Amino acid sequence: MNILIKNVLLNNVMTDVLIENDTFKKIGSIDTKTIHIDKTIDATNKAILPAFYNLHTHAAMCLLRGYSEDKPLMPWLNEIWAKEDTLTGEDIYDGTRLAIVEMIRSGTVFFADMYWFHSDILRAVEQMNIRANIGVCFMDNLGKAKIDDNFAFLKEYSAYNNDLISFAPAPHAIYTCSGELYKRCFDFANDNNMFVQTHLSETLTEVNDCKKAHNMTPAEYLNSIGVLNSKTIAAHCVHLTDNDAKIIKNKGVTIVHNPCSNMKLSSGAINIPLIKKHNISITLGTDGCSSNNNLSMIEEMKFASLLAKVSHNSADALTAKEVFDMATINGAKAYHINAGKIEEGKKADCILVDMNNERLVPCWNLIYNMVYSGDSSCITDVICNGNILMENKYIPNEEEIIAKARKFVKNN
Repeated sequence: MNILIKNVLLNNVMTDVLIENDTFKKIGSIDTKTIHIDKTIDATNKAILPAFYNLHTHAAMCLLRGYSEDKPLMPWLNEIWAKEDTLTGEDIYDGTRLAIVEMIRSGTVFFADMYWFHSDILRAVEQMNIRANIGVCFMDNLGKAKIDDNFAFLKEYSAYNNDLISFAPAPHAIYTCSGELYKRCFDFANDNNMFVQTHLSETLTEVNDCKKAHNMTPAEYLNSIGVLNSKTIAAHCVHLTDNDAKIIKNKGVTIVHNPCSNMKLSSGAINIPLIKKHNISITLGTDGCSSNNNLSMIEEMKFASLLAKVSHNSADALTAKEVFDMATINGAKAYHINAGKIEEGKKADCILVDMNNERLVPCWNLIYNMVYSGDSSCITDVICNGNILMENKYIPNEEEIIAKARKFVKNN
């Protein structure tokens, strides 16, 4: 489908943007006499920006939003795991759809998920035309049969022919997965050209326990067993040493910063100056809704910047431009998606924002406003891979999706 976005503000210049199928074909004056246009969007008083890429979440945990609160990681996690044991595949489907509605409304077009009932997650993602890397979660306590089933699922979908969706083995963390399981996940990913998702150095307890067990930090330990490379996506990385940072940089690992979750669970604050010192690839994620408690990448950008400023007593520790890049171009690059910028030849992932929204007025600098004052109410339209996911703030079937998810509490 060819979409013409007319009279839109791009980098402070009024212009037109032509989307041809899944790609930004032309930016500038468009001769509509020579090009077939399937849909025209009048973007008067709107600006176009790259959409957001949420590099770490547990989408269906939307169903547990507000279920367990005001606890540190391990007590909270034990309570959450007990409740998760009661979830069905249909619950996961409903929860993932609710999460996708929330992500679309706040401008997100890609999420890296790590959860259970992967066929039901796939069903939700396919239905809603969003990008996703579906992480198949592994833990030792699943037992051999379930672990083998998970690998069989990954093998079945290793050659999945869909530009929007990919799959990844996701060993949960060093405190739930043995070295042998990590190596099996890593070898499988290498053999099948997949990414690997994992949690890393999220808490001091994790780090101290690893030192006691292996006389190494978590990053040193994973490096020692050979399971880090440029397709490893490591969430949190709150407690890194200088040597950890060197390892992560040398191996090309991508870090996912989750500031809201890290603060809420009192896990700590990531060392932004250390990340910058070693020029490590860093992206942004929301984590799940029961530890955040929302999936807004706009809010995540603001918290990331403010947390860095107060943690390191420096107003420019993490600037608005840097954190906006973490949420857009850095995330796209991490997953090898040719997107993250409004540029000819890039995949057509974008949002339109209302320049009359009170949070964007006055507008000395649009990026500053989006990071420090914007929220979901500013976003009017969301396009992913050339498909319109939200138009004039409406998402198809959102009423049914929200109503279905609301019933979960009544039935549980």
